[in-house]
Amino acid sequence: MKKLTQFQLSLMMFLEFFIWGGWFVTLGTFLGNNLNASDPEIGMAFSTQSWGAIIAPFIIGLIADRYFNAERILGVLHLVGAGLMYMMSQSTEFNTFYPYVLGYMIAYMPTLALVNSVSFNQMNDPTKQFANIRVWGTIGWIVAGLAISYLFHWDSEEGIATGLLKNTFTMTAVASGILGLFSFTLPKTPPSKSKGEKASISDILGLDALNLLKDRNFLIFFISSVLICIPLAFYYQQANPFLSEIGVENPTGKMTIGQASEVVFMLLLPFFFKRFGFKKTILVGMLAWTIRYILFAYGNAGELAFMLIIGIALHGICYDFFFVSGQIYTDSKAGDKIKSAAQGLITLATYGVGMLIGFWVAGQISNKYLVGEGAHDWENIWIFPAIFAAVVFVLFALFFKDEKVEYNN
Repeated sequence: MKKLTQFQLSLMMFLEFFIWGGWFVTLGTFLGNNLNASDPEIGMAFSTQSWGAIIAPFIIGLIADRYFNAERILGVLHLVGAGLMYMMSQSTEFNTFYPYVLGYMIAYMPTLALVNSVSFNQMNDPTKQFANIRVWGTIGWIVAGLAISYLFHWDSEEGIATGLLKNTFTMTAVASGILGLFSFTLPKTPPSKSKGEKASISDILGLDALNLLKDRNFLIFFISSVLICIPLAFYYQQANPFLSEIGVENPTGKMTIGQASEVVFMLLLPFFFKRFGFKKTILVGMLAWTIRYILFAYGNAGELAFMLIIGIALHGICYDFFFVSGQIYTDSKAGDKIKSAAQGLITLATYGVGMLIGFWVAGQISNKYLVGEGAHDWENIWIFPAIFAAVVFVLFALFFKDEKVEYNN
């Protein structure tokens, strides 16, 4: 790969995830403190990610794969996103904010697949080259979090009280505009299918992969994947408001420890796969969710702050050992003809259906344990996903029969 192309793809990934990390992490804190949104309303706002994930395959399958170059659609979607993000920064109440965030996520979620398409189209050996490009996305997310906490102090008590968190949307709007314009300079990535080729709903949603559910082991894995997304949603939706409410300094910056650990445990994943096999690796990932939420339930911003830091640092195990392992397992079970369909089905089930349910549940549980004006009984809130993850752990341990899965890295 040419150095210029490598730089372009790396910058594209950096901006793509800088944009996501630049507003989504602090969304719950902003809505609760600055728009006086209720916990169920915050759950509605976060669930727009799931609606975006459900709608994204139609945008990719019906438009990107057949009519226009991927880099051009990427550019248009980010320019549209920049406008919507600016409107979010100007909103003063939840009812006007929600349509903008829904529209934004419908525009943004397809770009996650588009940046991968643009990258893969320039690679002759993605298994060796993609990781070096994708890591810049994680770096972008980390830089966004560090900037919010340590450079601008928007998530400080004073920053939250004076409404500075709305600047995260302005920052993201600028970054989205830059990526939108930059996308038109990216290497050309023409449609993968001809205009005349018919697109069935089955193809777009990966429904051909439903035959995999006839395999008992894959069915157990599939159900577990959907269920584990319910406790996962609690972290995305509640972690930043939780840390801010109990008085942790620079909460957004501290949460970037989770992305750093994601990189570390991604490197350790091949070792775990080879040494312990798929079932034990994925069980460790499930157990990590339970441990994390117990640490959150009983930690505090004082002497027990180390428990919160450990809980955040467990993100690498929580995410990599379950979701990345699951992608590898799905790839090993699917034949060549339905590999993409199978991955699409798992993504739709987890980020779509699973997290849609999870965000709703998280909003209801948080609302149930609202104990005062903007105050929550966080111990009980975190105990719920801890127990839920533990139940999924037990069910998977009992019903999933161990089988050999090759890790092709």
